[in-house]
Amino acid sequence: MGEAFLRTSDLAKEVGVHVNTIRLYESSGFLSPVPRSAHGYRQYRTLHLEQARLTHLALHWPYVGDKQQLMLLVQNAAHGDLGMAMEFAYQYLAQVRVERTHAEAALEFLDRWAAGRTIDASPYPMHIRQAAIHLNVSVDMLRNWERNGLLTVPRDPTNHYRLYGSAEFGRLRVIRMLVKSGFSLTAILHMLQQFDHGHTKGLREALYVPPEENADKYIVAAADHWLASLVALEQRAQKIIEQIGRMIEFFHEA
Repeated sequence: MGEAFLRTSDLAKEVGVHVNTIRLYESSGFLSPVPRSAHGYRQYRTLHLEQARLTHLALHWPYVGDKQQLMLLVQNAAHGDLGMAMEFAYQYLAQVRVERTHAEAALEFLDRWAAGRTIDASPYPMHIRQAAIHLNVSVDMLRNWERNGLLTVPRDPTNHYRLYGSAEFGRLRVIRMLVKSGFSLTAILHMLQQFDHGHTKGLREALYVPPEENADKYIVAAADHWLASLVALEQRAQKIIEQIGRMIEFFHEA
């Protein structure tokens, strides 16, 4: 007795997605070719279910880096090249771990700044263009951070030009490192508001924007709790590897 066919709704229920999502997986080449019955009904097999599980694991947001790499992963799996799919999976795991290392280093940098350890001792105050060159950022970036409330820059009383000194440079280095490590401006603002109120402890936790507290003020995104997101993404990358491993075993048993 042969393997029973599965319906589109069966795959959707098992994976936890809408039936149209399964059809999108098929049309995008994320599933092996699906045979049809004499009446035109799709005849999915267990292999297609495992491919759909892999696709959902790999491609649902959020993810790190270029989605194209993950698309190649599932496409190779659909074409039967599970060795290449596994290689892509390990490359992605390495990428997530690098991002997590960057985020953790940025938090250590934050701790040093919050503890009052000097980060930048500029010899004299600088105007905005000099400050941008000093920090290797654009003038627009400095203005954007100020416009979003991340810092207030004192002005020269004679001409009202912005004057960036040691305090501003120390704060800007923290902002820049957190931004480069993936933290959102919303999360950084939330943390800096705590710092400005004299709370120099627990600033890591302040980078997490509580959804209940700020539901009316913010749209909470993955970057608003970035380190926790990276931990979850690393766990998901491991599950992708495990899923490909199950598919390899499935082929060996078939």
